[in-house]
Amino acid sequence: MYKLIGCTLAALPLLAAPAMAQSLSGSVGVSVTQAPDYLGSDHYETRVLPDVNLRYGEQFYLNLRDGLGWNIYHHQGLTLSPFIGYVPGRNNEGDLSRFDQVDGGLTGGLRLQYRPGPWNVTLKAQAPMTGDMDGYQVTLRAGWQQSLTPEWSAGIGPSLTYSSKEWTQSLFRVSARDALKSGFQRYEPGDGYWRLGLSGHVNYRFASHWSVTGLAGITQLTGDAKDSPIVRDAGDDVQALAGMVLSYHF
Repeated sequence: MYKLIGCTLAALPLLAAPAMAQSLSGSVGVSVTQAPDYLGSDHYETRVLPDVNLRYGEQFYLNLRDGLGWNIYHHQGLTLSPFIGYVPGRNNEGDLSRFDQVDGGLTGGLRLQYRPGPWNVTLKAQAPMTGDMDGYQVTLRAGWQQSLTPEWSAGIGPSLTYSSKEWTQSLFRVSARDALKSGFQRYEPGDGYWRLGLSGHVNYRFASHWSVTGLAGITQLTGDAKDSPIVRDAGDDVQALAGMVLSYHF
């Protein structure tokens, strides 16, 4: 997997020339979300972040969820794209303030998407290129999106994510050093884990170039992630998110 991702990303500059005549479109804005301060935490914090969703013709895309990608194949609703993304690592606050930091970093991956009508199905795989994360992660996501009126639209869909043993260890282990400093029991995940999710959004286009979106989601941690002391003893295996996004479209 690592060799395939690396070779595909290395080939991007060679494929770029035919796309230079395309135009830029999309949206920019600001998001306000309420989410756990780390994956597995039961403490929630408010984050105010820029929100970017850009497309350059049918070739390039840039957004916070899917990263920077290149659609090297696009035909009859089926799209294949290598991408560069970002994984946030772990924010060691509160109960984990004495843990060693887990720095996030860039990831490289492949994304396959199929759009039959109002539905879309996405399969993506990614592996870290920088930071403290190791291993790989694979996500299968399905979604339905439909315009309800000229101003209103909505969408909803499930997701299923598998994180490898090394990825799980990066975020959920309690090393001997962490255990000594924090008082948590030492813990070493022995396998990867699955994360089940469901998310939805409602969008209101209140002006020709402006919209506001309400979003919510919930995920369930399983396996060796759920059994980690930072989740079992100090956190919650059920993770929720809610927020709003104000966007300018062009």
